[in-house]
Amino acid sequence: MSLVLLAISLSVALGVLAFRFAVFALPVMAGIAAFLEVQDGGSGFGLALLAGVVGAVVSIGLVIAILGFARNPFLRLAALGLFAVPAAVAGYALAHGIAKHALDPGVMLTLLSGTCGALVALAAIINLNALGDGVLEP
Repeated sequence: MSLVLLAISLSVALGVLAFRFAVFALPVMAGIAAFLEVQDGGSGFGLALLAGVVGAVVSIGLVIAILGFARNPFLRLAALGLFAVPAAVAGYALAHGIAKHALDPGVMLTLLSGTCGALVALAAIINLNALGDGVLEP
């Protein structure tokens, strides 16, 4: 019985961890792209790792700067959408990868995965909007 409870608690913990990682899908994608580009250019692993970290930080900083300085709501919404679309794709893939073993392929699996993707995108928008408002306000 305790092994079943351990498996359930670890599944929940991994789900929460995967949700937190999916929210920050854009910086991860930007960091991986910068890492691969520098690595393919012939540089070493250390320089490529540094370029990946800088790429991830710059992507977050750019979106936060747009949220902090732009007063046009459409520009702010575009910046939030740029951050939320990769998060939605990651949330969809996360739910689909887990639920495909429990549900038959079809409408229910697609609806469940789409709902999870929408929730992850909404969480990414809320987290980034709060971060952008909190960082740049006096």
